[in-house]
Amino acid sequence: MRRLTVSLLLALGLTALSVAQEHAASGEKAAHGEAEKDMTGWKWANFAILAAGLGFLLVKQAGPYFASRSSEIRKGIEDARQVSADAEKRAAAMDARLANLGADVEALRKSAREEAALEGDRIRQETQRELAKIHANADRDIASALKAARNELKNYSGQLAIHLAQSKVRQRMTSADQDALVRSFVADLGRQGPEKGATR
Repeated sequence: MRRLTVSLLLALGLTALSVAQEHAASGEKAAHGEAEKDMTGWKWANFAILAAGLGFLLVKQAGPYFASRSSEIRKGIEDARQVSADAEKRAAAMDARLANLGADVEALRKSAREEAALEGDRIRQETQRELAKIHANADRDIASALKAARNELKNYSGQLAIHLAQSKVRQRMTSADQDALVRSFVADLGRQGPEKGATR
């Protein structure tokens, strides 16, 4: 493009120079009294050369320039179409996501509720198992404590019965009864003594 501009400026400069020369020459010729008819042919020849030069430059330089500029414009249009198509695809994808967003949120809520219900059931079952273990342990402890209390009560009532029997026997026994018991015990010992000696 710079070359084309330089060429056009050069051609315009040459034209202006030739016009100035013609004007100066025509002024001299007018001063000398020559006719202006002779200059018309030169003017047309000069114009034809200038037009041919400009046409040659335009064909040589402007054709490739306009072709490259046209291809750049076409490429820009294609790029703009591609960008527009990509933007439309992204917008459609975002619209689809936004349309499905409510369904996705509802699905997440439903999943969270189901998981919470399952976790609640698991915790309830675990709690029931632990309570059953605690009840079983408590029943065993109560049964063991009850058995120990019964044994202790039997021992206590047995000791109490013995003490009561001893006190009753002491109250009812007179000294004559005591003497009779002692004599009977001694007699039993005397009888057992010779028998034991005879068996030896």
